[in-house]
Amino acid sequence: MVLGFRPSCTAMCVLMSAITAQAEKYAPNWDSLDKRPTPAWFEEARFGIFVVWGPYSVPSWAPKGKYAEWYGHEMRRQGSPTQAFHAKTYGKDFKYEQFGPMLTAEMWEPDAWADLFVKSGGKYVVFMANYHDGYCLWPSPYNKGWNSVDIGPKRDLLGEMTQAVRKRGLKMGIYYSLYEWFHPLWLGDRDRFVAEHFQPQFKDVVTRYAPSIIFADGEWEMDFKKWRTEELMAWLFNESPCRGDVVINDRWGKCRGRHGGYYTSEYGGHTDAKLGPSHIWEENRGMGASYGYNRNESIHEYGSVAELVRLLCATVADGGNLLLCVGPTADGRIPVIMQERLLQIGEWLGTNGEAIYGAKASPLGPKKLEWGVCTSKPGRVYAHVFGGRTGEIELPGLQSEIAAAYLLADKGKKALATRRVEAGGFVKLPERLPDDAVSVIVVEIEGKLVKTTK
Repeated sequence: MVLGFRPSCTAMCVLMSAITAQAEKYAPNWDSLDKRPTPAWFEEARFGIFVVWGPYSVPSWAPKGKYAEWYGHEMRRQGSPTQAFHAKTYGKDFKYEQFGPMLTAEMWEPDAWADLFVKSGGKYVVFMANYHDGYCLWPSPYNKGWNSVDIGPKRDLLGEMTQAVRKRGLKMGIYYSLYEWFHPLWLGDRDRFVAEHFQPQFKDVVTRYAPSIIFADGEWEMDFKKWRTEELMAWLFNESPCRGDVVINDRWGKCRGRHGGYYTSEYGGHTDAKLGPSHIWEENRGMGASYGYNRNESIHEYGSVAELVRLLCATVADGGNLLLCVGPTADGRIPVIMQERLLQIGEWLGTNGEAIYGAKASPLGPKKLEWGVCTSKPGRVYAHVFGGRTGEIELPGLQSEIAAAYLLADKGKKALATRRVEAGGFVKLPERLPDDAVSVIVVEIEGKLVKTTK
């Protein structure tokens, strides 16, 4: 250690978590695996960027409200809108595999993408390693001729993205599909698929790139016993190169909301388990109605910056992270509207990030607040006020004395009037709030936070 250097509390927590995770050996069963603490960096980060990119980015089409990345599946489904679009646009004899060479990525600049992710305020990136179509964005020896080095870009997309992201201090992770729609072993012998394809390919990508987060998916066709994921997780936590740092989700074989790391919620569709402060969780979604780029969507399908910022605030207020997706084009561009939204969110976080990064869930309980949401840190409540409101906001149930209140955007910390009543506290809003989307008010508390149990 350099003389005079004192690591932050957060850095020490992350280090101790990694040491603890490395020191303990986990048995290949959920009773043991579920005792592994999720590395602290994940809840500190709160906001991540998801990248969904592959051969489906060539046609980049789905009916409005559907996922464009399911193109390869839907074009085979008799009578589907995608099948009709495909026949009209490419011809009935055009096979999905023919999109592989058309994923050219000739305009892709991984450093420019990484710079954009930094400016967005995201703290981690989840990049597509493979999808249900089996296409790999690294030179997988288990999918020869169907990966980004052998066909299409002729580049190790995952490797280049990993290097660019980590060079900028962000955490880098992968999305990994357990199953593959068209793989012969999946269609003919699933036990062999697991033993000879899924497990060794998973170990290959993890060993090569040591991801800090693994978003598993495509697990729903079989129970986790069939996937043999307990033994795979034991390898991940005990032996893999990322064993001290890696965060996993709960999609490992019909066990969502029950086993794994953080619980996943997709487009607000919470798992069957209760989400919220009781367990680490993450909301993931696209900016429109699709993860992969859908040319069929108009601006009306995209969330406004106000909607997306409010979604971020509400997710953190309920104890979760937000993973927001961008769907690049086949030639390697992030659509301009997606770039704009990321920059707008980053601008908001540049002012108000204190109320998001490392913040905890609302201390006021599950009660819905008619003016917005709350997050908290020791000694502070952050009131996220939605829209251009006037008058007062109520902090129902707050029993602590309020030491001060001011706008987070106000560097001068001009005091806002407050008052206490038996049922809670009130803060007087200024005549005009600084942000039409979300304005954050810092409410400093005297002593320990106290709220009513009623």
